[in-house]
Amino acid sequence: MKKQLFISALGVIIMTSCADTFDQNFEVGRPDMDGQYDYLKEYAPLKDCMAETVGAGFHLGIGTTVDDYMKQETVYTLTNSNFNETVAGNAMKMASCVGDDGVMDFAKVTSYVNMATDAGLSVFGHTLAWHSQQPNKWLKSLIANKELDIDPSAKEEKTDYDWDFSTITSCPGWNGSPETVNFSWGTPDGLKIVNPTSITPFYNLQYHAANGLALIPGTSYKVRMTLKAEGDAPLKLRFKFGDWGGGSTGEIDVVNSSDFHTVEADFTAADIANQFLLLQHGDFVGTLTIKNITVSHMEDPVVEMEQEIRMKTYEDGPFPFYPMGCEPPVINGAIHFVPTGDWSQFFCLPGGENTLTEGDYVMYLDLQSDKDATGIQFTIQNGWGGDAQSITASISVKAGRHTYQLKFPGVTGGNYDCILKPQTAGATLDLYSVTVKQIVKLNSIPLTPEEKKDTLIWAMDKWIGGMMAACDSKVKAWDVVNEAVSGGNPDSEGVFALQHSEGYNPGGTWDVGGDAFYWQDFMGDIDYVRTAVALARKHYEANGGTPADLKLFVNDYNLESDWDDNGKVKSLIKWIERWEADGVTKIDGIGTQMHISCYMNPQTQESKKKHITKMFELIAASGKLCRVSELDMGLVDADGNKVSTANVTEEQHKAMAEMYKFVVSEYLRIIPAAQQWGICQWCATDSPAGSGWRANEPVGLWDSNYYRKHTYAGFADGLSGK
Repeated sequence: MKKQLFISALGVIIMTSCADTFDQNFEVGRPDMDGQYDYLKEYAPLKDCMAETVGAGFHLGIGTTVDDYMKQETVYTLTNSNFNETVAGNAMKMASCVGDDGVMDFAKVTSYVNMATDAGLSVFGHTLAWHSQQPNKWLKSLIANKELDIDPSAKEEKTDYDWDFSTITSCPGWNGSPETVNFSWGTPDGLKIVNPTSITPFYNLQYHAANGLALIPGTSYKVRMTLKAEGDAPLKLRFKFGDWGGGSTGEIDVVNSSDFHTVEADFTAADIANQFLLLQHGDFVGTLTIKNITVSHMEDPVVEMEQEIRMKTYEDGPFPFYPMGCEPPVINGAIHFVPTGDWSQFFCLPGGENTLTEGDYVMYLDLQSDKDATGIQFTIQNGWGGDAQSITASISVKAGRHTYQLKFPGVTGGNYDCILKPQTAGATLDLYSVTVKQIVKLNSIPLTPEEKKDTLIWAMDKWIGGMMAACDSKVKAWDVVNEAVSGGNPDSEGVFALQHSEGYNPGGTWDVGGDAFYWQDFMGDIDYVRTAVALARKHYEANGGTPADLKLFVNDYNLESDWDDNGKVKSLIKWIERWEADGVTKIDGIGTQMHISCYMNPQTQESKKKHITKMFELIAASGKLCRVSELDMGLVDADGNKVSTANVTEEQHKAMAEMYKFVVSEYLRIIPAAQQWGICQWCATDSPAGSGWRANEPVGLWDSNYYRKHTYAGFADGLSGK
């Protein structure tokens, strides 16, 4: 039902002057609504519709977009005229106040709280401990692996080769020794060489101890040998690392001994690609036994390594991914791109197959080009639009097949599309694979579970302390914990588990991915709630609040659900008992969100209403305060289809009004007066098509032009007991 905005001159004056009465022209002047909504002008503002039995302490709230409220225009006037409590939709959530660097800014919160309380409203705080809308980067950085201090001048020895001559059964390369010398390869003691007479010159007894060595030119190495020399005179053992054209030479003096001992010498590697180790000792008469030889060099301490995450290859056939105006086929195991002269680009690894956590990455492209070319780019991109992270590296390719290394530092985490952009380079390209590697620091160790818990207690203390100081004890009620219960995975008592990250592994390690941060992963199911409650009470009192005035709620959704026979609210009540079992923790109330729908199928609607009643009965029996915390309503037709705002009929609008009346009336009927905190309507107006919340649904008591709807009457009738 289309409605046009019409505001009387008086209405304009009132709204622009921020008066206390929302004097919208409810129906007069709506050319397409003549007579259908006349009755709505007889209704008082909502807060004046409450029956005397409701009581002066009943909190009638509205979910508020703080920026709109603080303009002191329509939203401000509507809120102050119809409600006595306001709840910030997002402005008091942690991610709205705490940056990626942990810097906290509560200026907007303070202004909002002061403006609302000056207008005579109470402010309900939403929310202190939740897993969503968190400053993930900061929280994750607090519990990241800690780096160990490394002396930059320190060196580490790296063994390049290690030969055990008890297992080498033959000469690995060349042996130019006289037949009088007896070689025994692979004896239990190692290589045994027996020389009965002195050989002149000494190098006529020579042999390869190793072959096929790859040494880094100019690098200093150390060769160590475990051996024994049994003869009439000391052994001078000459060695050479190189080939017949040259290399590095040296000699080691070996004392006579019947016991194995280790000798060593230093050398610098020559610029030779394929080297051997040659030994010479013809002037030694006796038996030389070599058990082991190692070659090593010294390096700076290794602090980083590349850890392979995934490798994408391709099967012959049509282009396997979503086309972006370019669909090169897969031929001979490679995406075969033929230039077209335009700004071409194509997926080579879709984000659904490439989830990356925060960190630094290196990617390798196995790429063949028919010629040298520049202007080619490779982009990794998380999402599309203004919030997407995109990093691009440029590639200059050479003719032939090569592997190109591309660095991508500072990845924030998410699902990253990999896009090759030949653009107008004019080269025929064959992409055989994309390999993704993460840079991993080796000089770091994980925090212990105790360290993580202590660190997060500190962070929660800082966050809650800052928020309570910003509110200056003016906010006396809070969602201290939000959406804790999972709705599944019941324990032996049938109690649903709490929510955790997807990779949660108690006692082990796991990845906290996505856009959520679960305090309970690290602080425990019991302690994270007890800690939040304790900190809220401590800081409220520290900022001048009277302890008895503070009311703390646990807020959750689907408590009215019929598919689990109200299993979630039953579980929440059990969890509250567990949290309070220490005799110190006190949770004052339960918030039930009630993001519900009106169903035009009578059987479905009856089931929904039955379980709403049952939910209120269970909360009443718990003895806790009950707050309907985020009430809004969509519409589902008789066939089970969601109905958009523009397609709602008069009959359906009136059915929604009756459903609002039912919810409000049942709350007031079932919840004892002493346990009634109040009801908060989450959406004042219908949700726009592009909204992030129930987009294009008729969730408001007013339409998008701030005209009252039939649902306004249903809500008001429920409040008045009509």
